[in-house]
Amino acid sequence: MTTAQPHSPRPKRSRARSLIPLAIAAWLVLEIWLLTVVADTAGALALLMLIAGSIVLGAVVIKSAGRRAFRNLTETIQRQQRQQQGTPEVGGATPTTGNGFLMLGGLLMIVPGVLTDVLGLLLLIPFVRVMLGRYAEKSLERRVRAAAVPGSFTDAYQQARMHQPDGKVVQGEVIKNDERQSGQRPGDEGPRPPLTP
Repeated sequence: MTTAQPHSPRPKRSRARSLIPLAIAAWLVLEIWLLTVVADTAGALALLMLIAGSIVLGAVVIKSAGRRAFRNLTETIQRQQRQQQGTPEVGGATPTTGNGFLMLGGLLMIVPGVLTDVLGLLLLIPFVRVMLGRYAEKSLERRVRAAAVPGSFTDAYQQARMHQPDGKVVQGEVIKNDERQSGQRPGDEGPRPPLTP
């Protein structure tokens, strides 16, 4: 005789999971429409030249941002080595100007499309990168502070997950084998099976 398990309702789909596919579809439709408008206005050859030029410019931007990031990394490593050796600093730290946003701008320019090219060109402007960097830094600090506060929603959720993981109970029995034979050392349990099958 079997007992029927209570049917748990399906978890509600989050708003982000519903909106992200719609936003991607709307973005694709808008990009295709803008490409057709540009092709009708300037011609197909001009559109192909625009796409090829944006791809080349995006690749150059990503390459230069990658070189700058590598140079900053080597300077940071050298600075840390000098500090460990006790050598005084010669120059101050070089300020970063948003290499991540610069690479994102280059990547957006490589993706074919008018809207992505405009967004990529906006990210090439240093003022825009600085503003986005400040906003991202403040947003990250807020999230870290909110997560670190004891008694916050995140803390309560983690506590609930620890005490009732998925609401499932696994039946079992714990066998404690602390009693060893007299004269037997802790590492001598006898022959062991091979580790490989």
